[in-house]
Amino acid sequence: MVYRTRVSDLTDKVALITGAARGQGRAHAVRLSSEGADVILVDIAGPLPPSVPYDSATPEDLAETANLVAANGRRAVTAIVDTRDHEGLCAAVDRGVAELGRLDVIVANAGICCPAPWDQVTHRAFQDTIDVNLVGTWNTVMAGAKHIIAGERGGSIILIGSAAGVKWEPFMVAYTASKHAITGLTRSFAAELGRYNIRVNSLHPGSVATPMGTGGMIDAMQRAAESNPNLQYGFGKQLLPNVVTMPEDIADAVAWLASDQSKYVTATDISVDVGVSQA
Repeated sequence: MVYRTRVSDLTDKVALITGAARGQGRAHAVRLSSEGADVILVDIAGPLPPSVPYDSATPEDLAETANLVAANGRRAVTAIVDTRDHEGLCAAVDRGVAELGRLDVIVANAGICCPAPWDQVTHRAFQDTIDVNLVGTWNTVMAGAKHIIAGERGGSIILIGSAAGVKWEPFMVAYTASKHAITGLTRSFAAELGRYNIRVNSLHPGSVATPMGTGGMIDAMQRAAESNPNLQYGFGKQLLPNVVTMPEDIADAVAWLASDQSKYVTATDISVDVGVSQA
């Protein structure tokens, strides 16, 4: 991964990133460390819920992210933990902060997606999506915010939503619901954490070229679309043509929100989706 000249100085700050083994999480880790931050990298790095149609990350994936951070001259502390595990996540974050000395930034990135027509979504699949995408995000903030407060320096919390949380996405009832809830979490946390000079914002990517689109994901989406062809292209069209959004493009926005360049931005939902949520 190659990045531009440093523009968002995060020298000696520490960031917590979930879902850090690959994809967007890895891009966030590489970008923030290129800006001078040390990182706490959390990932399940193991089997995802059975309803998820794409391959799971591995411990080797998480180790590679840590290696990329080290190549930027920064420290990385890794933890294999499920963000649904509140106590386990809190313990992992506590250990990371004890080793790195502080916490300034939280990037709640971990999430899953399980496409299916509304009447084929199982109770388990719906519950898993809500638990990972919503409860896991809440757990991440709860595990980390207390450390930012203790540092008395303020900080930035970035919740990763989706264009599906700004508009909607066909055949993804649970995913759309969970990502809409992210904006509610953002505004509520921003209201209460502002007194500590902690900014809270949500970032909403559209389609991004990550491992989430591999394995059986494309087949699952195609099967779902066959159930209602009228909705096959209902999500919206790109307003910027011929664009393939990469994880590094989302990491650009994360770095800006993590830095003092966005010091007066809070309680805001920001789309990085080439306009699909507005089309």
